[in-house]
Amino acid sequence: MERQMYHYATVSKALDELKEKGFATDFNLQEDKITDNPDNFEIVHIYRYEGESDPGDEATVYGIKSKGGERGVFVAGDLSMGDESATHVLNNLSIRGRQDL
Repeated sequence: MERQMYHYATVSKALDELKEKGFATDFNLQEDKITDNPDNFEIVHIYRYEGESDPGDEATVYGIKSKGGERGVFVAGDLSMGDESATHVLNNLSIRGRQDL
């Protein structure tokens, strides 16, 4: 699937636009779906925000789709991530996706 890049001024604007596109599931609340079966998901949108002066203001918004058609979002608040976190899994999916291009 071809990935599209969009630029929004804020995280909340990106989330609003994704919701309008049918990305309704909040995978932050259902993180285990991603960590338990990462091969069932693909990233179709990525939005990255960097704080101007504080690295703690960094955020990445993922638009995710399952093989079964479920669409949702995951927001990673910073780049610190454990090996078992959904953020780590999504980062690996993102990297793997770029290698497939």
